[in-house]
Amino acid sequence: MTTTEVKAVHAEAKVQEGAEEEEEEDDDQGGAAEGQGDATTRNGGTANKKKKKKKKKAKSAGTSPAPFETSAAGEECGVEHANGENDNDAEEDGDGAITAEDAIKKKKKKKKKGAKGASGVSGAVPGQLHPATGEPGKKVPGRGVSGFTDSYIRYGQTEPPTIPVASLFAEGHFPKGEIQPHPGDMNTFRITSEEKRAAERLEADLYDKVRSASEVHRQVRKYAQSFIEPGIKLIDMCERLENKNRELIQEAGLERGVGFPTGCSLNHVAAHYTPNAGDETVLQYGDVMKVDFGCQIEGRIIDSAFTVSFDPTYDNLLEAVREATDTGIRTAGIDVRLCDVGEAIQETMESYEVTINGTTYPVKSIRNLNGHSIGPYEIHAGKSVPIVKGGDATKMEEGEFYAIETFGSTGRAFVQEDLECSHYMKAFEAPHVPLRMASAKRLLSHIDRTFKTLAFCRRWLERPDGGSAFIHGQKGKQEKYLGALKNLCDVGIVVPYPPLVDIKGSYVAQYEHTILLRPTCKEVLSRGDDF
Repeated sequence: MTTTEVKAVHAEAKVQEGAEEEEEEDDDQGGAAEGQGDATTRNGGTANKKKKKKKKKAKSAGTSPAPFETSAAGEECGVEHANGENDNDAEEDGDGAITAEDAIKKKKKKKKKGAKGASGVSGAVPGQLHPATGEPGKKVPGRGVSGFTDSYIRYGQTEPPTIPVASLFAEGHFPKGEIQPHPGDMNTFRITSEEKRAAERLEADLYDKVRSASEVHRQVRKYAQSFIEPGIKLIDMCERLENKNRELIQEAGLERGVGFPTGCSLNHVAAHYTPNAGDETVLQYGDVMKVDFGCQIEGRIIDSAFTVSFDPTYDNLLEAVREATDTGIRTAGIDVRLCDVGEAIQETMESYEVTINGTTYPVKSIRNLNGHSIGPYEIHAGKSVPIVKGGDATKMEEGEFYAIETFGSTGRAFVQEDLECSHYMKAFEAPHVPLRMASAKRLLSHIDRTFKTLAFCRRWLERPDGGSAFIHGQKGKQEKYLGALKNLCDVGIVVPYPPLVDIKGSYVAQYEHTILLRPTCKEVLSRGDDF
C-alpha cells in the first residue's frame, strides 16, 4: 500500500465519522422535540441519548483505522488489511449486544465503502472483480513482501520512480545494507581491529558501487510490487521492470545495467523462466511467482529474489522460505563451512508445513538447488551454498560476495530441466573454437560487446537496441539468429539454462539476498523494508 492510499483511507474514515455525527445530532433533536410534551418521556429520551452516545463512542473507538506506524526498517505496523477493508464483524455495543438498528447501519456503511472503492479510492480498478471475493473495484493485495511500495520517496524520488539513483545521492554515499556480526569467537576481534577497519577503508569505492546497485534493486522491486497483480501478462511485467531497471541505473553497456534476465517462474517451475517473444502467459490469482532479477555496476552483480502470491493459502510456504533465507544469512560468515549453512537452512525450512485444498504438505528444501558466490561479471563464481545438510565443507572467506537463496517445495524437492529455453550465458572460460557459420560469428561479436559473460535472453536479442541502447542505439536487433545461437551452444561457447521444474501440481517459493563478507562485519546488501 502506498502512502497515497493511506491518505485516501484516512479521508474516507473522516467522511464516515462526520456522517455519523450528523446522524447523532438528528437523533438528539428528535428526542428534544418529543421531550417538550411529556417530562417523563423527556427524562427517558435523555437517558436513551446518553446510552446512544456511549454506543457511538465505543463503536468509533473500535472501528476507526489504526494509524500507520513505520519501524526503523520501514515495515507496516497496525495495518489490519492491505486493501483498506476494516474487520467490523466483531463490533459490539456498550453492554455487549449488537442491536438490530446497529446491524442495519453497519450494513449500509459497508455498502457505502464498497461504492467508494469502485469509484475513486486509490488502488481501485473500475470493472475488475476480486478473484477470491468477487468484489468489484479492489486491487488484489500481494503477499510475501511488506512495507509501502513507494518508500523510496524519502530519498527525494518521484512516484513512480524516474530519477536515476546516482542523482539522488550526489555525494556518492549510498544507503548501507543490513549489518550483521560474523558468527564465531573471532567477531569481537574483527570489530575492534584497526587493521580490519583500515582494510575496509581501502575498499570504500567498491562498497559504494555495490550499495548503489542495491539501492537500484530496492527501488525497482518496490515499483514492480505496485503493479504486479492478477491479469498482467508476464512478458509485459518483465519488460516494464527491466526498462525501469535500465532507467534508474542509467544503463551504459557493460559498465552498468541489468544483471540478468528477469525470472518470473510460476508454481512448480523453480527458476530460469522468462517469457520469450510471443509468450502470452498471464498471472493468475492462484499462482505462486518467483521474481528474480539483478543489477550490475562494473560487473558487480546484486542478485535478489522474492515470491509473490495473492491467495493466503500459500502464506506458510512463503514464510518458511523467507525464514530459511534469513537463517542462512545469519549462519553465513568468514570461516563458516558451507555445509553448516545448508544444514541450518534445511532445519528451518522443514519445520513448516502448508495446507492446500485440504491436504497438508511438508515444506522441503530443493536438494539440487543452491546459493552461490558472485564474482565480477560472473554470477556463479565457483562456490555453492547448499540448502540441505551434507554439502561442501569449504569455508567462506573474507571479501567474498554470496547470493544466499533458498527454494522450498511442496513436491518431491528435486528439479530437472524442462520447457522452452530462454536464458543463455557465454561460458566464463569459453574455449576458442573456429566458427564456420558467418551468422554465428556475428552473433558472438554482438554477445561479447553487449553482455560479455553476463546472462541474457532471447527477448533482449530481439529488442531494437539488441540489449543495450547505450551501445547500439536502436540498431542492435538480431534477425534470424536462432541457428547461430544453437551453433554457439553446440560448440560450448554459450551455455543454455532451461527452466528448472519440480513435479506438476507442486508449488515452489524462493527468497534471495546478496551479502558481502566485510573484514569487520557481514553486510546484507539487498535488504529492504519489504523482505
